[in-house]
Amino acid sequence: MGLLEKIKNRGQYYLPVFAQQATYLLHASGTLCEMMETMDMTKWRSLEKEIKACEVQGDALLTELHEQLSEKLIARIKKIDIQAIAMSMDELLDHINDSAKSFHLYSPDRIDPQIADLAQYIHAQADALRHMVKYLGNIKANYAQIAKQCERITELEHAADDTYEEYIGFIFKNEKDAIQVIKYKNIAELLEAATDAAKRVSDNVRKVILKHME
Repeated sequence: MGLLEKIKNRGQYYLPVFAQQATYLLHASGTLCEMMETMDMTKWRSLEKEIKACEVQGDALLTELHEQLSEKLIARIKKIDIQAIAMSMDELLDHINDSAKSFHLYSPDRIDPQIADLAQYIHAQADALRHMVKYLGNIKANYAQIAKQCERITELEHAADDTYEEYIGFIFKNEKDAIQVIKYKNIAELLEAATDAAKRVSDNVRKVILKHME
């Protein structure tokens, strides 16, 4: 490989990192959905460990990216924007991990449909992110595809907000035990926070594509 080709590839050194982060997010969110399909605490612990492994690998990946950024390599996207996208993806992975831990912490007696729906929204957002990062190598040429996935993530976040609000009303109306209300409310809040985190990734990508379209 010639020097110019090496420089060109180094200019997009962040793309494999984004792609790997998206892979971790898709796996972790899919595993979270699996947790909604069982009431077996042993299975919960096993699935939670899978998600935790993704979170640990994601942290290591972010550290590696920060080291690359510190080397002052050429980049097609400004370093501060690369960092913002990567850190928001890592934050989303943290939220998914926190959501998984909440099942072990609170040991809910049931999984209400709204809770399962919130997990599905997170997984769908992770899928949109997986599609989105594939197009970041050429933002101008792929503007429409990137914008489409950003919009998809936003729509899912709005749907998650509606589901969360509906669920809070449901548990306050139907749960008579205050401890149970707190338990289910906290689980729902963690899941809803993850959907918000996914939207922050999308927002950071939107900032980048706007700069490239100026």
